[in-house]
Amino acid sequence: MDLSTTYLGLTLRSPIVASASPVSQRVEDVKTLAESGVGAVVLYSLFEEQIRSQQVEDYVITDMAEDLYSEASSYLPEPATTAYGGAVPYLEHLERCVDAVDIPVIASLNGSTPGGWTAMARSLESAGAAAIELNVYAVPGDTRLTGAEVEERHLEIVSLVKAAVTVPVAVKLSPFFSATGAMVLALQQAGADGVVLFNRFLQPDVDIERFTVAPAASLSVRGEARLPRTWIAMLSRRVQLSLAATTGVELPEDVVAYLLCGADVVMTASALLRHGPAYAAQLQAGLEEWLARKGFTSVADARGLLAVPEDVDASGYERAGYVAALQNARAVYGSLTW
Repeated sequence: MDLSTTYLGLTLRSPIVASASPVSQRVEDVKTLAESGVGAVVLYSLFEEQIRSQQVEDYVITDMAEDLYSEASSYLPEPATTAYGGAVPYLEHLERCVDAVDIPVIASLNGSTPGGWTAMARSLESAGAAAIELNVYAVPGDTRLTGAEVEERHLEIVSLVKAAVTVPVAVKLSPFFSATGAMVLALQQAGADGVVLFNRFLQPDVDIERFTVAPAASLSVRGEARLPRTWIAMLSRRVQLSLAATTGVELPEDVVAYLLCGADVVMTASALLRHGPAYAAQLQAGLEEWLARKGFTSVADARGLLAVPEDVDASGYERAGYVAALQNARAVYGSLTW
């Protein structure tokens, strides 16, 4: 069975990819992922705040010592530390992972504002990253910030990162753009090589007894896959960049559904966190079993069979599906106002 696929111009042996998560914090677990058959591993994220914090600390150390006496220069941080500070452990881990496995290791860079931190991408490339996944995680809490300004910020960050590296760059997107399709096309024009659909915002929880609000992280569930599947089905024949699916991948059937909609790769983090990195082998075995049972000889044979046809109006196509869903719901639940 040929499970190979192409993502960001990279040839992968499998469309199943380990998404950025704590699963990749240990080299041993990255090796287990590779042994379990994944096509690539996206490392846990390096955050803009980590880079900026260490840059400030290094600046203070340098500023205090540089005027003492000439020999003081030997006590200053080394250039790599001064430039990239808190990222050094990440870079070292990236190098170890690249050396340990024979599949592409993709670095994840997480930020929300344009700035010098994006130059870190060059160092990630030097450390062996086969590609960079750019996670622009920004909740526009300023009510005066317009949708166009939010989009422009994303495009500026992408342009800065693309200018710094030669390896492919994928952008992990939020599902909350007013026109997701137009945003994907704009990212394509800005030079992005792929998009990952979709990022999940960590929304706060409320304790009604203690009157507190606290950040809360939860693993995705299968039902959350419907939204990214919808957009992948609409985009797969209308854009030239790679499409990665993420969210709601728990069973082999979820991998298959994303591929049928047109995804080039299917990423999972929650399933690996629930069941361990070796669980990737079960996802792969289930995919192979389904392909064989349906008479396919490769992933390419099945990919995009349920994508929105190129020669139809995608908006009308989705509207028709919406109306049909409501009609089905009324048949089950009775006459309701929707």
